[in-house]
Amino acid sequence: MPLVAVRRAVRESVSGLPREFWWLWTSTLVNRLGAFVATFMALYLTLDRGYSASYAGLVASLHGLGGVVSSLVGGVMADRLGRRPTLLVAQASTAGSVALLGFVQDPVAIAAVAFLVGATSNASRPAVQAMMADIVRPEDRVRAFSLNYWAINLGFAVSSMGAGFIAEVSYRAGFLAEAGMTLVCAIVVFLKLPESRPERTAAEKAGAEDVGLGTVLRDGRFMGVVGLSFLVALIFQQGSVGLPVAMGAAGFTPADYGLAIAVNGVLIVALQIPVTRVIEHRDPGRLLIVSSVLAGYGFGLTAFAGSIGVFALTVCVWTLAEIVNAPTQTGLVVRLSPAQGRGRYQGMYTMSWSVAALVAPLMSGVVIDRWGAGWLWGLCAVIGTAAGVGYWALMRRLPGAEAELAEPRLTGEPRVEVSGVGVPEAAEVGLPEVREAVEPAVVVPAVVVPAVDAPGIGVPAVREPGAEEPGAGEPVGGGSGFGKRVAGRPVEGGSSAVEPVGGGSSAVEPVGGRPVHREPVDGEHIAGGTVV
Repeated sequence: MPLVAVRRAVRESVSGLPREFWWLWTSTLVNRLGAFVATFMALYLTLDRGYSASYAGLVASLHGLGGVVSSLVGGVMADRLGRRPTLLVAQASTAGSVALLGFVQDPVAIAAVAFLVGATSNASRPAVQAMMADIVRPEDRVRAFSLNYWAINLGFAVSSMGAGFIAEVSYRAGFLAEAGMTLVCAIVVFLKLPESRPERTAAEKAGAEDVGLGTVLRDGRFMGVVGLSFLVALIFQQGSVGLPVAMGAAGFTPADYGLAIAVNGVLIVALQIPVTRVIEHRDPGRLLIVSSVLAGYGFGLTAFAGSIGVFALTVCVWTLAEIVNAPTQTGLVVRLSPAQGRGRYQGMYTMSWSVAALVAPLMSGVVIDRWGAGWLWGLCAVIGTAAGVGYWALMRRLPGAEAELAEPRLTGEPRVEVSGVGVPEAAEVGLPEVREAVEPAVVVPAVVVPAVDAPGIGVPAVREPGAEEPGAGEPVGGGSGFGKRVAGRPVEGGSSAVEPVGGGSSAVEPVGGRPVHREPVDGEHIAGGTVV
């Protein structure tokens, strides 16, 4: 029975997503399976090439700086050129630059190529996220981003183990393997993924303002999300920059750190999909608040760790925060992004993580050297709390996800005009209502049909028994021709006392329990209390 439940859960988690999404997901997985440079760059430069740790740090910083620059460039390209061309250019360039890195010898050339690798490998991220938002339905986006994040971590976990064995044979072989896998990604994109960028209609082109980087920067609400994302990213980056330094200073070996941090990858692979099933329809504001605070205090607990088991326990806490935060945050970015500017918005969001990757090592180094590791973990708790408060303040001003995703519908107490007088309709909009006739109106047999062309919405119109249901612009009331039914508008001048809201067929319209009179228009006269 549990096996059946697991199968059903997996099937529900992956069902309903378009085929294009799965090809994009496959491209992401293949790309991460070939990840080698980011993992073994420092070891390659220090152990294989004999350079100093300072030089290795400089090269790593240039690699990260390339990612910062390309985040914005890749976002602009995704909007201007399209998602598909951006992916092809970025992946082909990444393959070439990674292969070149395995052959260059000069220190300056190595640094320059490392910058190029960082730029090209990060340029595809805004395009991937924008394409995913284009092709996946709004209600499925959190699940889609979660599956993509799961693929990234699964690929990275497998590649880290495989790349370690490759590095023992030849670092150059590792670079060439990554280049080959990246080319496979480009081939998948070329053969299987169509362009997904939304095209504007002529009216939209004439009336809508072009979305540029200035538009993104002036969007205060979105830039608030970017700033909060930077704070959260600063916390999560400490898992790879602050934690190993602190554990080393406390006398733990690199193998001990490897065991502790491995918990992160294992939990993400094991829990990302089931946790997403629980959170995908929850309030994103609460999820972001809780995940930010949980991340901060998860790292804060590291100050009390004195054994491998306790370190692993703290990793479990902030990994759970990461599992919740990553897809929810990306989904929020999509909600705030106009369709024509998704690339630029995703690029700005990606840049917040790239900048955090540059700042986090400096922050951890300064704090640990001057005040000790305990202060670093306390600072993480403070930053997490600040981010949680920031999300609370920001999300109070955002419309609910349900309201944004729902189709527009009538709510409240709309008013209709009868001879220039506003009359409230029934408070319960969308429920059929036939008003009682009031003398001297003449009641004729009628069949209720919806007067508004929207499912579940509208106050009924009437027609004679046996008459065809009128379409937009056709006569209402047994084909008398005195009233025309216009889709989405009130019916003017019907032929029956049981009338639609917004213009009736009787000189006396009983609305809300009281008669409302209107004057006959040209060509009409009153006969027996009925407009004819």
